[in-house]
Amino acid sequence: RYRDKWPEYAKQCDTMAIKPERVKEFEGYANFAIANKARYQEVERATGVQWYHVAVIHRRESNARFDTYLGNGQSLSRVTTEVPAGRGPFPDFLSGARDALHLDGLDAVVPPWPLEKILYWCEVVNGSGYSSRGLPSPYLWGGTSIQRPGKYIADHNFDPNAVDGQPGCAGILWMIAHLDISVRFIRES
Repeated sequence: RYRDKWPEYAKQCDTMAIKPERVKEFEGYANFAIANKARYQEVERATGVQWYHVAVIHRRESNARFDTYLGNGQSLSRVTTEVPAGRGPFPDFLSGARDALHLDGLDAVVPPWPLEKILYWCEVVNGSGYSSRGLPSPYLWGGTSIQRPGKYIADHNFDPNAVDGQPGCAGILWMIAHLDISVRFIRES
């Protein structure tokens, strides 16, 4: 499936722009990720998933709260009740992140990690419901020129007119690389 999707992601990345009215917002998200790079790098060392990839999933799933489970944003101190249910409790963010990334199979992905592969696995984490509708996933493209109306407002409940207000992973990744010169994405070819 990745081999079928990456050319689409490549075209979208090449044409994507963060909506002008949201640039400062995306700068804030990227600056938060960069400020917490050491915490995300702990997860990278434990799982092989790049720190910035962990950071954007963390932003989308739990508004980047370190007291929550990376897989769904619920409290680390309790067993999760939302998908994925029955996980935890976990003593700390690292333990929960390792579990969530393992559950989604990201810790088994063989490097390298071109940008298109990162976006593919972000979509895997969230689900392929948008792709099956022929829509770019707002999980990836929220707040960018690629985003289109249509949102799952609850599990299996799609509203074609709703617009996801959360930031997309692609825009945050772009801004992280723009602000942190040590981040240079390789591209699929």
